[in-house]
Amino acid sequence: MQIDKKGILYAFAAYGIWGVFPLYWKLLVHVDSMEILLSRVIWSFVFTTIFILVIKQRKLLFEDVKTLWHNKKMFWSLLAASFVISCNWFLYIFAVNNDHLIEASLGYYINPLITVVFGMFFFKERLSKAQIFAVCVALLGVIVLSIGYGEIPWIALGIALSFAIYGALKKKIAINATRGLAIETLFILPFALVYYIYIMLTDNMSFLHIDWQTDLFLMLGGVVTAIPLVLFAKGAKLLPQYVIGFIQYFTPTTVLLLGILLYKEPFTKTDFMSFSIIWIAILLFTISTIFESRKQYNLQHEVAKV
Repeated sequence: MQIDKKGILYAFAAYGIWGVFPLYWKLLVHVDSMEILLSRVIWSFVFTTIFILVIKQRKLLFEDVKTLWHNKKMFWSLLAASFVISCNWFLYIFAVNNDHLIEASLGYYINPLITVVFGMFFFKERLSKAQIFAVCVALLGVIVLSIGYGEIPWIALGIALSFAIYGALKKKIAINATRGLAIETLFILPFALVYYIYIMLTDNMSFLHIDWQTDLFLMLGGVVTAIPLVLFAKGAKLLPQYVIGFIQYFTPTTVLLLGILLYKEPFTKTDFMSFSIIWIAILLFTISTIFESRKQYNLQHEVAKV
C-alpha cells in the first residue's frame, strides 16, 4: 500500500500548526478568553469567505447553504456542531492562557479513543478486542490522573468530548472543509457580534483599545484557524485513515513539550504515570488499527483479483 508523500506533508503541516497554536494564543494572554474566541469566529468567517470568493467557489457555497436549508436534519446537525466546536475552541484558548497546556494535550491524546467509542455506540462500528482493551487502558490513565489531582481533569475531558461530539455530528455532512468553516462560523456570528456590542458598551473590549499588535493578532486568529483546516482536508483525501490517526498525535505531543519545556508547567510523577498509561493505550490502538486496515486492504485486493 503506497503512502502519498504530498498527503504526508499536508497532514504534518496541519497538525504541526495545530501543535504550535499555544505560541500564538499566548500572544493574547492579556485578552479575555471569551473575546479571543468570538474574535476568532468573526475573523474566521471574514477571511474564509474572502478566500472562497477569491477561488471562485461562491456558487458552491450558496449550493451548500441551499442543501442545508432543504435538509433540516443536516442543518440542525451542523448548527449543533458549530456550537460544540466553539466550546472546544474556548476550552483550548482558556487552557493555553491559564497555564493548563499539559491538560489540554491530554484532551487531544484521549480524543481519538473517545471518538472510536462514539463510533461503536452511535454508528454501530465494530472494534477489535485490542482496540477495546486500548480504550479501557486509556480510561485507567484518566482515573489515575484524577486520583492524583484530587479532581477530574475537566478541561482535558471537555476538549476531548467536545471534539468527539463535533466529529460525530459532522460524520454524515459532506461539505468542503473551507466552505464548512464559513457556514459554521456564520451560525455563531450573530452571537459573537452581540457579545462584542455588550463588551463595547461595558468598556471591557480589548480590540481597538490596547495597541495595534493586539488588534492584528486578534484579526489574524481567523487566518491561522482556516489554514490548517485546508491543509488537513487536502491530506485526508490522499491518505488512509490509519495514517491520519497516527500523525494526529503530533499535535498533543508538541503541546505537551511546549507546556513542560517552554512554559515550565509542573509535570509530576502522577502526570508521568497517567500519561505513560495513555501512551501505551495509544500504541496498542494504533498498532491494532494499522493491522486491521492492512488486513481489510489485503482482503479487498484479493476480492478484486477474483
